[in-house]
Formats: sequence, structure tokens, C-alpha cells
Amino acid sequence: MNRNEGMAFDAIVVGSGPGGATVCRELARQGKRVLILERGSNSPIKGTMLQCARMGLIPGRGLLFTQQMLAIVRGIAVGGSSIMAYATAFEPPYEAFQSRGVSLRGEVETTKRELPIAPLADDLLGPAALRIMASAQDLGLPWCKLPKIVYQDKCRARCDKCTMGCPYGAKWTSRVFVEEACAQGSVLLPGAYVKRLEVQGDRVVGVHFSIAGEHYDASAPVVVLAAGGIGTPLLLRAAGISNAGFDFFFDPLLVVVGTVDDLDDGREFPMAAGLHDDGEGYLIADLVWPQWIYAMFTAQVLKLNRLGAHRRSLPIMVKAKDELGGHLSPRGGVRKQLSEVDRARLVSGSRVARRILENAGARHIFRTWFMAVHPGGTAKIGDVVDSDLRTQFDNLYVCDASVIPISWGLPPTLTLIALGKRLAEHLA
Repeated sequence: MNRNEGMAFDAIVVGSGPGGATVCRELARQGKRVLILERGSNSPIKGTMLQCARMGLIPGRGLLFTQQMLAIVRGIAVGGSSIMAYATAFEPPYEAFQSRGVSLRGEVETTKRELPIAPLADDLLGPAALRIMASAQDLGLPWCKLPKIVYQDKCRARCDKCTMGCPYGAKWTSRVFVEEACAQGSVLLPGAYVKRLEVQGDRVVGVHFSIAGEHYDASAPVVVLAAGGIGTPLLLRAAGISNAGFDFFFDPLLVVVGTVDDLDDGREFPMAAGLHDDGEGYLIADLVWPQWIYAMFTAQVLKLNRLGAHRRSLPIMVKAKDELGGHLSPRGGVRKQLSEVDRARLVSGSRVARRILENAGARHIFRTWFMAVHPGGTAKIGDVVDSDLRTQFDNLYVCDASVIPISWGLPPTLTLIALGKRLAEHLA
């Protein structure tokens, strides 16, 4: 059975995170018809614990573990990990891309004009973020608000929904671009799990996928893989590109938490402000999680006496730029360990976070266990794809965090949007 019999598409995009969704939207604006295949659900975002768990906390699906039991979280839903991310818009590592023949400055400037990128207004910063920022600045640290892609007129103070998905439409996610593409004639198939690509000679002639156990085929002149830093290299390997899935990054992080007596909240926009020290290789920022996530990480390190302190906690995330290394197993297992350099960066950032908390009057300071986000570099530019993001097959491209050529250590959303714009222009 061919589900798309009688339906002609100009391109197939596998995945709907920021990179893939941008390609879809830009091609749709050019009058192209795109088939979007997304493994996850398109259910309306409710901002609930249960929905969040389904998107990112099912082992073997959204939640993976390394040999060191470091958890890697990725969002499996229409919109990908942008549903659970904090819409932080760091600019790309321009020089690293430029040295590989990729200029992104024009695309970034266009994106800045199109999307509401700005620091949060003062009245949207929560009390923990303000307390942490005041303490850091008192110590002379260059702590400042971070750029966000947020429709701030829709954003609500004292809200803890960001991690679980914003039900108010305030936080930008790549669903915005998917919906725009579909409004212009493209087709989204949620729940479509792409198993393999069919290759003939130097071209991809078909995409095989399943929905609810039923198998289907689709074809188009162009195929773009945007299934993420883990999903994409597995499809590339299955197509015969054997060097995908090696020497990658996964942005390890931990959270340093302290307690103060004169705070009673626990609901606010995470990563509102912070400090990026490129020389030391870490980013530190406030990170107030919902109570149930706080409880998980607190219990994980056996700080059971702090389980009830969520509303009085001051949490600071420390995220490191990890060294490239490791490989993916044939079934998508993450075989990568933290190096001594990675650990040293996390420890160095943790010391700064502790200083900030102590200066803010916090007590009972502890660290959570490691986790990781933003896996990428598994199909790097100059290694697996060329400067046009094309693989060894003439009509197969990649547009997600897989192509980022260096370990970077920052949220990649703005970079992926820029890459999507550039790729769509090339395809046109």
C-alpha cells in the first residue's frame, strides 16, 4: 500500500525540529509541496507532566543512557526538542561554519527580523532568576539576560510550563513553521517512523516508514533528514554512509542547587539569564524546574531532606562544551563517556555557581547527577555532508544538529533555523 498514491511532493523532510521545520516552511513559501514525516505525536501541547514524559522520558525513545548512566533527553513530537527547550537564541559559531564554506550571518539577520528574539522583560523574570542575577553581578560576573524566541505578550509570569511545553503559544517552537508549511499545501504525517531509505545508484528513490504498525512508501526528488543527532546518523548508516555517528557532542550538564528561607515560589521561566564563558567552556544560567523534575534529580543524588525545598530553591545549571568522541551503536545506543576535560569544565562552572549561591545567602548546596541535551556532530559538515548539507547521494541532505562541525556547548535553535533557510535557498 502506498499511502501517498496520487499525491506528488517536491521534497520529503524526515523530522520536524527547528532545522527540518524551517526547510519545510521556506520550501512551502516558494510554492513547493513537502511531505513531513515525524515519529512523534501532533497532540495539542498541554504543558502537563504526563505529556512531557511521553515526549522525552520513555527509555529507548526520548530518553537514552550512556555507560556512565548519563541521561540524554530528546523530544519525540512534532516540533522535536523545541517543545521542551527554553527558546534560547545564541548565535552560531560563525567562524567554524565559515571555515567550512558555510556563511550564516545573512540567514541569522533575516531570522531576527522575522521572530521575536529578545531578552525577557523584567516582569517575566522570576524571583529565583532575579536573586541569582543580583548575586552574580554583585560578584562582578558578567551575568545578563539571555536572548529568547518568545511572544512575550502571551507569556505568563509565575508559570512553570516551559519544560513541559508551553500551552499558551508564548514560547516559539518549530511547530509554528510546520503549521505554516501545512497551511500552504504541505502534508504532515505524525506517528510516521522512518525505518530506511531506498537507494539506487547515487540517488535516494524512496523512504520507507510505518504508522501504527502499517508500512508505507513515499518518494520525492529531494529528501532531507532532520531526525536529530541520533536519529539521522542511524538512517545514514542504513543507507550505506558508514562514517555517520562518530565523534560527536552531547552538551553535558548538571545543576547546583541551594536553599534560601525568604523565597516561596518555584514557578518561572528557566534560563532567563546567565553567563557564557567560552574560554572556560561552559554556560551557567538559572534553571528552575517544575517540582516533579526537581524531585527526580534531588532523589537521584539521595538528597531526600531537600525534597520539600523546591519553592525555596535557587538552582543554577552548568552546561559544558564536551570534547568530540564516542560512537552510536547499530541500534542507537550512545557509547560516549565524559572526558577529564569535560569533567574539569563542569567542576569549574560548579565552583562559580556555588560562589553565586553562597553570596545569595543559600544553604544546603548540592549538585545533581549529570545529564545531556543537544546531541550533535554525528554527520558533520566536511565529513559526512558538504557545504550545501548534501550527502554522497545527489538528492539526500541533512539539516539538524548532526551537521554542526564542532563541539559548541550552546543551544542550537537559531543555528538550525539559519541552516534550514540556507538549505531551502540552495534547493530552490
